[in-house]
Amino acid sequence: MDINVTFSEDPAWVLSIARELLTSQPVLHNMIHSLLHARIAYREPGRFWVGACGDKIVAVVFQSPLTFAADLTPMDPNVAAAIVDAIADAGIALPGVSGEAATAASFAGQWTERCKSAAIPFQGQRIYEFLDWGDRTAVRGRLRKAISDDRSLMVSWTRAFQDEIGVHLTDPEILVDRWLRAGQLWLWDDGQTMSMAVGREPVAGVVRVSGVYTPPAFRRHGYATACVQGLSESIREAGYRCILYTDLGNPASNSIYRRIGYRAIAEALRYRFE
Repeated sequence: MDINVTFSEDPAWVLSIARELLTSQPVLHNMIHSLLHARIAYREPGRFWVGACGDKIVAVVFQSPLTFAADLTPMDPNVAAAIVDAIADAGIALPGVSGEAATAASFAGQWTERCKSAAIPFQGQRIYEFLDWGDRTAVRGRLRKAISDDRSLMVSWTRAFQDEIGVHLTDPEILVDRWLRAGQLWLWDDGQTMSMAVGREPVAGVVRVSGVYTPPAFRRHGYATACVQGLSESIREAGYRCILYTDLGNPASNSIYRRIGYRAIAEALRYRFE
């Protein structure tokens, strides 16, 4: 199979040429698909590679910001090898990769052989889709959309969330302002704000829930569960598929999401290159 790899710094071009691939498996491709839309709306330097077999696009690799690991669409090992060669030949040193488990492992293995560097797996993830109305959480309070009066608290919580997971992609003030403008930030209230979650923009009929955070003082009362369940049901009632990613190192969250109606779709892996 002859694989042609094209490099670009233009997310709009990548989205236009790879749209058929990205919409063919909207859940598995949601991460990269939504990130491309975000980079078009909010420009930031990035590197993107598109793999093609003849006239058919078969893979996309997304890296933005430039200091972050690359995200991968699922792809065959021979496609991964061709893209690894193209990146290495260009003298680009990726800090790591993230993607569907088999693809990430194959890419990391190829990178190790080609670049003589170690590939360290450091996080396993599971992709879930909200498919059933599961057990109803008996938690006091209600789900509501965040408003401008919530901005200061949400900036503080978003900064704490980034510190907790060790990822500082975008300034919390910028993120919260974007979420508020788009109506994507949701809160669970029980006399005061107890938990938050973000419902990302719909892409190919799929909405990804992310940014689930409860301050330590309010944890173990079911607020995050209630917030995610309420938001997930709202997304489904609006006619969209609803997904989220979980850390496989956190058995409690995986159990909770299954109980409220999420079902496992696939596994993902993250690798660090050293």
